[in-house]
Amino acid sequence: MPAGSALPTIARQMRRLVPPDAELLVPVPLHRWRLWRRGFNQAALVARRLSVSSGVPAACDLLHRPRATPVLRGMGPAGRRRAVRGAFAVDPAGVARVKGRRVVLVDDIHTSGATSDACVRVLLAAGAASVTILCWARVLNDGEAASD
Repeated sequence: MPAGSALPTIARQMRRLVPPDAELLVPVPLHRWRLWRRGFNQAALVARRLSVSSGVPAACDLLHRPRATPVLRGMGPAGRRRAVRGAFAVDPAGVARVKGRRVVLVDDIHTSGATSDACVRVLLAAGAASVTILCWARVLNDGEAASD
């Protein structure tokens, strides 16, 4: 999301959904190779913008993706879960920052939930009191209707 992007609009709309008790914003990380190719992490950009508007600190270096994963597009739910298993970790130096805190995991798109589930697991294992998932878009399964 380079300059002139939809970032201000996305962050403004997501800001309304930041829980009032949120203590830390943590974006879903990209693997370093994907970050290098793309040049930015959209979830981190949104988290930083949300931090400014909400006053909730963003910890963009807390969660990392030490193992590269294949592109998940086209995989079924089980394949996605397998692909992201063990792909995320909390930086050991950051464990104290997450322990006992109410964390908001920031992502751009929630598809099957495999990525967010894997991130939530490692954040809770690191001692987060709770993790709320906040995303810009959600992909509905075939036959699933959006709720009004």
